[in-house]
Amino acid sequence: MNIHNFDYLDQLESEAIHILREVAGQFEKPGLLFSGGKDSITLVRLAEKAFRPGRFPFPLVHIDTGHNFLEALDFRDKLVKQLNEKLIVRKVEDTIKAKKLTEPKGKFASRNALQTYTLLDIIEEFKFDALIGGARRDEEKARAKERIFSVRDEFGQWNPKLQRPELWNIYNGRIQKGENIRAFPISNWTELDVWNYIQREQLELPSIYFSHERECINHEGQWVAVSPFIKLDATDEIMMKRVRYRTVGDMTCTAAVESEAMGIDDIIKEIIASKTSERGETRIDDKVSEAAMEDRKKNGYF
Repeated sequence: MNIHNFDYLDQLESEAIHILREVAGQFEKPGLLFSGGKDSITLVRLAEKAFRPGRFPFPLVHIDTGHNFLEALDFRDKLVKQLNEKLIVRKVEDTIKAKKLTEPKGKFASRNALQTYTLLDIIEEFKFDALIGGARRDEEKARAKERIFSVRDEFGQWNPKLQRPELWNIYNGRIQKGENIRAFPISNWTELDVWNYIQREQLELPSIYFSHERECINHEGQWVAVSPFIKLDATDEIMMKRVRYRTVGDMTCTAAVESEAMGIDDIIKEIIASKTSERGETRIDDKVSEAAMEDRKKNGYF
């Protein structure tokens, strides 16, 4: 596909805008999960096209683990200020203290799984009946099983065997008291689609998506940034590498890729040449087991 052939994006954009408007129309208190990563930035642009010149019919919501890349947090705050929209932030660290949760231990002590507790608390606090996320089916096997409107029970759990048909772009948002919907407007997009859309819309992104120099260690063939959140061993060799990030999660679970890509054209060429998804190549937490993501989703994860 020609990296500058954007015509097919109109159909994807139209579908995503339709889904966003369906969420706004069917639910009383929706929210949009926003981390400052490329997929949530894409969702924000789609929301602008769906609802401007009015305000968004939902707040932006961020579950902050405390292990984020500073570049992503700075970008999050900058974009929210430009949008003049409401941002709700709740911190996993506060949940750990309030619920006396056990902090993960080990070399890469990720709080990823603990986000679920904070997420369920924020749903209860603000009575959200739907949360919009930027997940895509090409990211990971469990994502590919999920519908665009994904029903969660009163405990936040997802049952992949009890999903609703979605024929002719009809989305059923009927839920019982206590249940919740997770809606994924760009579920049918690929990583390449997102980058082509970013190119077409000239969207600004956090700098870590582009090639830069960073202190890293090599862990099982993956380049992990040196940070206060990982435990360095005596055998770890710290090296300055020229890298970029394909996906932006926590610093404890997201690896970088070696890259010289300074612009979006170069990134698109890299993606076309790649044989693995961004999560498959760079997410340490998904490598715990074949069902790592599915297990987390069944327990209430995004």
